[in-house]
Amino acid sequence: MRKENVSKLLVVLLVVPLFLVGCGQSKEKITIVGSSALQPLIEQAGNDYHLAHLDSNIVVQGGGSGTGLSQVQAGAVQVGTSDVFAETQKGIDEKKLQDYPVAIVGIVPIANKGVGVKNLSKKQLAAIFTGKITNWRQVGGKNLPIIVINRSRGSGTRTTFEDLILNGKDAVNSQEQDSNGTVKKIVNSTPGTISYISFPYANDENIQKISIDHVQPINKNIPTNKWSLWSYEHMYTKGKPNKATAKFINYVLSKKVQRDLVPKIGYLSIHEMKVSRDSENKVTKIGN
Repeated sequence: MRKENVSKLLVVLLVVPLFLVGCGQSKEKITIVGSSALQPLIEQAGNDYHLAHLDSNIVVQGGGSGTGLSQVQAGAVQVGTSDVFAETQKGIDEKKLQDYPVAIVGIVPIANKGVGVKNLSKKQLAAIFTGKITNWRQVGGKNLPIIVINRSRGSGTRTTFEDLILNGKDAVNSQEQDSNGTVKKIVNSTPGTISYISFPYANDENIQKISIDHVQPINKNIPTNKWSLWSYEHMYTKGKPNKATAKFINYVLSKKVQRDLVPKIGYLSIHEMKVSRDSENKVTKIGN
């Protein structure tokens, strides 16, 4: 090979890797950690967003609302997702965080199909999760011991459930799991079990969704608080988000996502609500 051709080849080999490195560096990584209840929506929104913005790099992980809030406050991630208001969590300074409510999610008690119960009163549900009712026959079901599966203490779903159902009483000591998906698998396969999961995960025919006081656990009952077991889904940033993060949050709040993707996956748009709920669980009609 002639000397000048070798020189040209070396230049090309040097330039191409530099070009590829430059392209890789143009992607600004957005790490989103926290609520497993919100995870399906943010994962799908992230995938859709990437198709339209190929330079985006969005990584979504669970871990629970407590983890999301603590990590975003520490600056370890760009977004912390949570089912609960930051001000309700110990060790979290909500003044340092920016709150973006992006959806509403319902929470539903579920039981193994073999228990023979489809409805419980709120009082009965509280008695089960505090250990006062221990057999399904006590609530009209089969003669089976009740096995409670609770969520981990960092779970926002657990916080919401206990605030709204147990009214500050302590839950019975029981097995704890940190994700909706794991809870559903255990309830599917274990006779006598009861737990609770968010609506987007409650699409399995093998589980028994439990009505509360004969109100069905469906999205159309949430906007007026007829089904009162629901929570806001929050995306939190530490102060003002960077440009890339702000663009993605705006996308999640866009009409396209709120109107199409949110209900498709099983959530409720924040724009559908007829009531609002504050961090102390006080419910007021919107517009009052």
